[in-house]
Amino acid sequence: MIADTRTTLTRPETRTAMTPSPRPGSKRISAPARRRRDNRIRTTSLKQTIRLFLLGLLCTAGWAGSLLVGNFVDCGPELHRIGLAVHILALVLSFGTILVVDWLGLLWLMGKVQMHESPKLEAASKPLIWGGLALLLASGALIQPDLTNPVTVIKLVCVLGLMLNGLSIGPAMHRMFALPAETRFSELGRRLRNRLLIALSISQACWWTAVLIGLVNSTLRRWYGG
Repeated sequence: MIADTRTTLTRPETRTAMTPSPRPGSKRISAPARRRRDNRIRTTSLKQTIRLFLLGLLCTAGWAGSLLVGNFVDCGPELHRIGLAVHILALVLSFGTILVVDWLGLLWLMGKVQMHESPKLEAASKPLIWGGLALLLASGALIQPDLTNPVTVIKLVCVLGLMLNGLSIGPAMHRMFALPAETRFSELGRRLRNRLLIALSISQACWWTAVLIGLVNSTLRRWYGG
């Protein structure tokens, strides 16, 4: 009788120790479901990488085409003046939009606004930014940049860096916007935080460098009649 009672009492304890019962409300993911989820994540990541690579090639090809046209095609003084006017308008359009978006990001860093107040602005600003960059490339070919000038080459490299940086920051922005709206910058993971700061620094450095070099070159051309 004692032996039977001891056996009956110890069996449930053995089963409980070996296979703990799930907590109420918790969902256990089976191994096949977990594998399917991991496969979907890997497939999505691969498609995203290929898409970014192709877009990067397209931006680089457009940039190189603008340089080739500007260097080997003589558009004449009339087209040069039109191209210069369009270049300035495109610069105001794209650079002005970037300043607004980065200012909103700075306000989020300071805790003045919530994170999810920026996705709508970002979605609305993308056509303006990329449209402005496309106009910069098209009009840049008409103003015939001097590729023998190292300062002008730095400006052109900055423009390419802007486009590639804008493409590469997309996945990090999507991960950030998937977080709760009340998430603060200090609560992000270190890798995501560093990625956002690096992208912001590259964007501002390239934009201001390109703008200042463009202003200096335009001023020198007016002074010396070039």
